[in-house]
Amino acid sequence: MNMKKWSTMGLAASMVLVAAGCGKATPTETTKPAATTAPTAAATTAATATPTGAKKLTGDFEIQYFVGGYGDKWWKKVIADFQAANPDLKIKESAGPKINEQMKPRWIAGNPPDFVYIDGPELFDRQMVTDGQLEDLTDWLKDAKNVDGDKILDLLAQQPPQYDGKIYNIPFVMSSWGIFYDKALFKDKGWAEPKDFEDFLKVSDTIKAAGINPFIHTGKYPYYINGSVLFPAIVSANNNDYKLLQDMAANNLDAWKSPAILKGLDKIVQLRDKGFIDKASVQINHTDSQSLFLQHKDAFIPNGLWLPNEMAKDVPASFDFGFIPSITQDKGGKVVANTSTSTFAIAKKAKNKDAAKAFMQFVFSKTQASQWAELSGAPSNIKGDISSSKAPNFVKDAAKFLSSPDTVVVPTVSFAADVDKAMQDATVALTIGTIKPEEWVKRVTDVVAKQKK
Repeated sequence: MNMKKWSTMGLAASMVLVAAGCGKATPTETTKPAATTAPTAAATTAATATPTGAKKLTGDFEIQYFVGGYGDKWWKKVIADFQAANPDLKIKESAGPKINEQMKPRWIAGNPPDFVYIDGPELFDRQMVTDGQLEDLTDWLKDAKNVDGDKILDLLAQQPPQYDGKIYNIPFVMSSWGIFYDKALFKDKGWAEPKDFEDFLKVSDTIKAAGINPFIHTGKYPYYINGSVLFPAIVSANNNDYKLLQDMAANNLDAWKSPAILKGLDKIVQLRDKGFIDKASVQINHTDSQSLFLQHKDAFIPNGLWLPNEMAKDVPASFDFGFIPSITQDKGGKVVANTSTSTFAIAKKAKNKDAAKAFMQFVFSKTQASQWAELSGAPSNIKGDISSSKAPNFVKDAAKFLSSPDTVVVPTVSFAADVDKAMQDATVALTIGTIKPEEWVKRVTDVVAKQKK
């Protein structure tokens, strides 16, 4: 999803991450025309809330979007609303879990869709920019307003990525790594939600005594535990300064010598040595670990906000998802939310750029942000209070964390593919006790050193 969008440096690692994070998806027919529906109240409002001076939209307009852990309910709704607001526009949807792979030949041939959602395997923003496939939105975005008249840049929680000072894609989805648990189970057992690492160890002792594994992770995809546990722990140990992570991602060898990395790794060692990590973790994938979590074989699981939507068919009726961005901060320390984003862009060779820009203005509204949270199960990148929306409670919880002054919100950080793979392999070895934290650092820095040559 989401998984996130992921890599600005490690494309291969990103492909694996997104494919795993969005493992379950409902297939959507490729390149199918948008269904025509009667105008909804939202659509009627949108039709009258077009930007000043906007011209009537006509012609063909094609949208490419990946269907993964966030599903496609929001896409169906927003496209139907946009169609109702622009009845003379012929909208075509190119969508599905394999759409990026299916559309790749068209991008290469210079016949892309007009608008693209950059998420899922086979689609990487940095590579698309390098290949000259995306429209330069820098000048347009400076003053671009949404359909409500609000300046888009002012609404964004996380600003667009820049490539040599230029903007080509805009983050719409704001996800966060973190720790899930079942609020209903905790209430029934009288267990307290942990506020810090000390609390986490204490409640995990109680959970283990009750015959339940405190913690399970996805051993086949260790970036889950890295993103949800290790990276927040490193930030906390570095006085809540996430620049260390950014320097690590930039292959700065001096950054890798920071004692904060060893302190972060020690949190995983403590979980391991106390026997809190389910021994099944090392050999299972994301859906298997998520299934065991849903069956209450395990109390906590590190994951991204797509988990509930991805496992929707298997969630017990009584299950109430609780979400905490981090559990590795010391007593009194700030919560650390390690975020990821998915972005929207316009093809450089789009045939209907007017429609693509109008759609961009349409989706970046507070109404669509609220609907996204409700229908996809993840917060959007648009600032705003969604407490009164119909979004799932865990999404509201995540949104509160992400907007709280007591949370350190870490912008999306991506590592080179080889470095990311080295970290994943080393973390697995650390969780089963075959290496020590110092060996973890050496393994990874050896790879970083090669990247520098």
